[in-house]
Amino acid sequence: MNLILKIKSNKMKIKKKNKIYQGKSKIIYSTNNSDVLILKFKKDMSRLNGKYIKKFDNKDIINNKFNYYIMNKISSFNIKTHILSLLSDNQVIVKKLKMIPIEFVVRNYAYGSLLKRFLIKERSFINPPILEFFFKNDGLKDPMINEYHCISFNLISENHIKKIKKILYKINNILKDIFYKAELILVDFKLEFGLFNGDLFLGDEFSLDNSRVWDKNSFKKMDKDIFREQLNENVIESYKEVANRIGCLID
Repeated sequence: MNLILKIKSNKMKIKKKNKIYQGKSKIIYSTNNSDVLILKFKKDMSRLNGKYIKKFDNKDIINNKFNYYIMNKISSFNIKTHILSLLSDNQVIVKKLKMIPIEFVVRNYAYGSLLKRFLIKERSFINPPILEFFFKNDGLKDPMINEYHCISFNLISENHIKKIKKILYKINNILKDIFYKAELILVDFKLEFGLFNGDLFLGDEFSLDNSRVWDKNSFKKMDKDIFREQLNENVIESYKEVANRIGCLID
């Protein structure tokens, strides 16, 4: 029996043990299975690189269900993800990956930091999409790097970079289609990868905390930028609306 089937059939036997990591949006716990972790989503939302944090009721539940829904859509296209099973409203059981310390950002439209680095009009459509790499290190404020840094500093192999680039463009096409059918624009997003028994898996999360989504007709922001930019919108209601529009029904 493979790991996914084993976890689904023995979900109640997975026991949460020690907290091994706490980030801005999630807490990661070890379990009684050395190949398995539990991700618990938090109510916290932060801006200014974590200097300002506010708790929002139901954010943890929405992000958990949204992430689970998107990850399963992605895996239906034969892309390996770390997702195994939902554990509760705000917790999910995942494979324990050896994470690659790189954040991969895909940009379909010009917004955010891209506008500060290039003389490009806001909301400009980018074709082909831009793929950017950032070294995952809070102390260094996640500096942008390129493929040469990745290989020279042994962050990732050249072969894995090639595979990840192909996977990212495939994921981008999958997600753009899902959002477009829901009258939404996928502006940009961040993903992370890791290794399990030497194989590449999509890890971390996909949520409106680490992606930008606009309404297709009004260009209204419906993601974390509502909070970042202190817009006069209900950020949790927007998260819920996006989830419901793509088919991830949230009560």
